[in-house]
Amino acid sequence: MERRQFLKIGGLSSVALFSGIPFSSHARSDFKIKKIRYYAAPGYNKPLFNQARGIVEIETDSGLIGIGEGGTPDMVKQCAEMLIGEDPFRIEHLWQYLYRGMFYPPGREKLHGVGAIEMALWDLKGKALNVPVYELLGGKTRNYVECYATGFRKSNASTMEGKAQDCLEAGLRCYRIGPTGGNGDLPFDFYENSKKTIEMCQKLDKAVGGSGNWAIDLHTRFDTTEAIKICDALEELEPYFVEDIIRSENPEVYKTIRNMTKVPIAVGEQFGDRWDSNVLMENHLIDYSRVTLPNTGGISEIKKIIAIGETHYIGIIPHFTGPLSTAALVHVLGSSSPTRCMIELAGGEPEKPSYFNEDFIDFREGKVHLNDRPGLGVIFSPEKASLLFEVTKNTEFTHPYLKSPDGAIHNW
Repeated sequence: MERRQFLKIGGLSSVALFSGIPFSSHARSDFKIKKIRYYAAPGYNKPLFNQARGIVEIETDSGLIGIGEGGTPDMVKQCAEMLIGEDPFRIEHLWQYLYRGMFYPPGREKLHGVGAIEMALWDLKGKALNVPVYELLGGKTRNYVECYATGFRKSNASTMEGKAQDCLEAGLRCYRIGPTGGNGDLPFDFYENSKKTIEMCQKLDKAVGGSGNWAIDLHTRFDTTEAIKICDALEELEPYFVEDIIRSENPEVYKTIRNMTKVPIAVGEQFGDRWDSNVLMENHLIDYSRVTLPNTGGISEIKKIIAIGETHYIGIIPHFTGPLSTAALVHVLGSSSPTRCMIELAGGEPEKPSYFNEDFIDFREGKVHLNDRPGLGVIFSPEKASLLFEVTKNTEFTHPYLKSPDGAIHNW
């Protein structure tokens, strides 16, 4: 920590260490956002899927660069054209500007773009102050974050039961499966697949010895009758959680679902900001939130959702998205309240694309560990990706919003 005792960074006036965390002598930096670039993620073949994984670079006039992940090109570009010339250290202020600077509140697709940009702002600020993002978020609350796997690539087993056993032996906390049917299996027979799903869960529970070592995502595929039939059968098996029991358009439906089952309920991978989750949390309708990055709109927003969940004793088990977002989640969960939490790893291990440094995420014995590299600890090689656009000036259109006398942004 001595190396951080006194920092003199171009664009920052006297930054000194106090209790291990650097503070500036004024609320603003002298940095200005100069360029914002968007790259296509190589090898990712769903560029228009609303869980897009483009790479965002935010560059200041000093040459400092922060990186984020997510958002479709049109959404990121719209946001980028509002930020040239702005102070990148004012992360919450810029988030409010992007959120309120249009007449309509951002939908979930735009929130992904906002989340990618906000993630890059945190990375940039951490690099400028030479500290990992988790230090800026309050410091470590845990040394590692437990993981659960959807599938397990390293297993040589030919059965679901064998893959689950290998997963747990590798140190992961939980093995997650989906229901039978779906994914092109048409027509989808609700009755048949509800029965087969119950039988599959019974086999899995027996294979891993119960104890909450497995979970299931019903994937919003079933109507209430079959969904509750499955939940009724799973209660005695005590899964870690049952996810997306019913469709997510109307969160209020979980008032009915909650009264009909005692299984631990997990919901949220299709949700965005805190207002999406409010009804579920305020009414104690779920046990775990599945919200994730960049879907929530960014690091600050998911921290707020976790804090709301803490007041209602709701755990956080984010859905997987992209590799950079997974690294960012380690900073968030590693500095959040000691509520129950896990990170999902598709295939049972972090994805390590060639355009990031090999050691960008510290995964050992089934757990992801915090590292002390500045920012998010990820090095991006832009020459290995495809540049789609670069924004160097703001749009000519005005963005209506109001400011209170103290300078805070309000809706127009």
